[in-house]
Amino acid sequence: METHIREHRSLLANVERRLLHAIAHRLPAWVTSDQLTLLGLSSMVAAGLAFATLQMSWLNVVAFILALAANWFGDSLDGTLARVRCQPRPRYGYYVDHVIDLFGTAVLVGGMAASGLMTSQVALALLAAYFLVSAETFLATHTVQVFRLSFAAIGPTELRILLAIGAVAVFIHPVSDIGGTRYLLLDVSGVIAAVGLVAVFLFSSVRNARALYRAEPLPRHDVGRAA
Repeated sequence: METHIREHRSLLANVERRLLHAIAHRLPAWVTSDQLTLLGLSSMVAAGLAFATLQMSWLNVVAFILALAANWFGDSLDGTLARVRCQPRPRYGYYVDHVIDLFGTAVLVGGMAASGLMTSQVALALLAAYFLVSAETFLATHTVQVFRLSFAAIGPTELRILLAIGAVAVFIHPVSDIGGTRYLLLDVSGVIAAVGLVAVFLFSSVRNARALYRAEPLPRHDVGRAA
């Protein structure tokens, strides 16, 4: 049994939930949750490789978007399929899914840095900010028993859509002019994303610390009472 509540309030959450259940009910019996998990992992590696070579051809942009779509299919559907078939493995699924997410994100950001469209410093800052948010989310799941999959109506699916749009944008216009200075567009986007992630980390940390402080008040002792 899951010991935490899944809170998913992203913009597309309700539509996505209905779609995933419809797909899960129609998948052939030979398709398993573990196969979908492996698809999610391999497709994120493919996305990282496609982004690393993004500037070479518009076909690599297409390959990147298709890899993101495959990642959505595998990563979003594996848990839904297990629940639909009454085969949940909550601890195994939670652990494996998030280990893969961490690895996949590192590969993807590494692909961005290798592409020459993002400097290594910005890539490291972005990855560090993502890991901060991930670590806080995992701690909150354990202590507050709430696993939040979204923030400000943005969840994993919305992030994939933004990544797809961003890949097209940087392929067409890799450089941005800000105040007369030219910057890599992906660097600008990466800095904004890193700052946003740090803000999410700080907000969530304060919110959850306050909730835990109220849930576990200091014991009151009657110091005036004689021993």
